[in-house]
Amino acid sequence: MSRLTLSGAFLAAALMAWGAGGCGYALQGNLPGHLKTVSVPVFKNRTTEAGAESTITSAVVNAFTTNGRLRVVALDKADSVLEGEIIGYSVQSLTYDSKLNLRSYRLTVSMDVRFRDLKRSELLWQQTGLVEEVSFDVAGQVSDTISREEGAVKQAALEIGRKVVNRAVDRF
Repeated sequence: MSRLTLSGAFLAAALMAWGAGGCGYALQGNLPGHLKTVSVPVFKNRTTEAGAESTITSAVVNAFTTNGRLRVVALDKADSVLEGEIIGYSVQSLTYDSKLNLRSYRLTVSMDVRFRDLKRSELLWQQTGLVEEVSFDVAGQVSDTISREEGAVKQAALEIGRKVVNRAVDRF
């Protein structure tokens, strides 16, 4: 291969890499410019797990507040709204010790989420079947295990909040 052909190939590869880098950057931060605020009504809870809706909604509101790209406001003052439904909540046995004593559980939370532009009356994105799983160990006392489950719910809620806000402000 001649030196000129090699230089051309190198230039073409460099241009492709630069173009790909530019495309990757363009995919970030494409929240419509007119959206400055978001309302996050308490999520609907289609499960029998009381209180899960409050924990998860609170985590999503906190994630928006921490992110800072959209200010959380009441629905009547919002440019956009993030609505969600908890459609699944289960705690399943995960591991056992050599004497077949239960050692850990897996908490699974499933949701449907919608992000709407209220100014333009359009659905920006929706995700059905968003799933978050968290494992937690069995403690000595039943009350300690219940406390660990509550901690697992909070951890799942934080991850759901992070994922939802990331999608809302950066990747739809």
